Amino acid sequence: MLRAGAAAGTAAALGAAGLFATGTARAASAAGSGTRGLPYPSDVTDTSHCTPEAAGIFRGFFTAKSEHNLARLMSYFSTANTTYIDACLGISLLGWKAVDSTFALAFTSAPSSAVSYPLRIVGDTGSAAVELVDTPDFFVPQELRALSSVTFDSNHKIIRWVDYWDGRSALIQNAITSSYPADFRDSEQNADPAVVQVTQKLQAAFAAGDAAAAVALMSYDVVHEDMAAHTLVRGQFQAQRYYTRALGQLPYGPGAALVHAEGSRQGGGYEWSAAPDAAPMRRGHTCVELDEAGKISRLTAIYDSSLLSYAAYQSLAGLAAEAPLS
Repeated sequence: MLRAGAAAGTAAALGAAGLFATGTARAASAAGSGTRGLPYPSDVTDTSHCTPEAAGIFRGFFTAKSEHNLARLMSYFSTANTTYIDACLGISLLGWKAVDSTFALAFTSAPSSAVSYPLRIVGDTGSAAVELVDTPDFFVPQELRALSSVTFDSNHKIIRWVDYWDGRSALIQNAITSSYPADFRDSEQNADPAVVQVTQKLQAAFAAGDAAAAVALMSYDVVHEDMAAHTLVRGQFQAQRYYTRALGQLPYGPGAALVHAEGSRQGGGYEWSAAPDAAPMRRGHTCVELDEAGKISRLTAIYDSSLLSYAAYQSLAGLAAEAPLS
């Protein structure tokens, strides 16, 4: 997470949100090939919905981050066109030098035991959604879990990274200030048309409050997760009942809109502008995995629930409960 007004906090934000992702496929494969000798737990990364090339890039990237190897880490970013944004705090780093300086400071203060690693990668070397974890001694005392949107250029270098995490889950109270950026470089999109189409349809259904239309895009055994409300729903029937109850209150329901998509034919994700009722929250992120038929088999949403009142947060968490049976 990026801390407004403090360089150390800015470094923390970058690492916490996981801003570490890509170089050329060849360089990444060489740096992070295989799973033996990784500086973070092996076999924890779900790569079932990403290409081997993307898996290699992120493995190399998180190896460099966990080893606090600044030069290797920065080789994954475009020197000509890099932007990193923390969407929860509304802080942006513009340019390779700003990102380099932030990580340099972070690595100086982090103990050698601090590691960061990907739990799931969904997408390809055009763009991807990455779920990641930073251990508690990396940047801040709390454990940080994020779901980030990453966009690459034609050379597989990172040009846009936007972090999404839940302050309440990390026991951190965030605030949106008047300096919240107006430009998230949402036009920097390199997503497969298949994932763009399905995410557009999904968010349109959510925005319309149409539970049936949303579920029609999903597989029979779809899994819906909400990392902020700590909700897990399985299967089309449960999902439709949940959406019928919940869409009117969820920050990605009526009033929300898709603003950026990432990923491949196997899935990816999309960033959305929050519903007005969720103010001061501005944005969130939803990861989708697609099956062979192009149906959504898993959906994971994240946003910063620390920006909501505790009553509103409790209401969201309670929406997963079924109605009385009699």
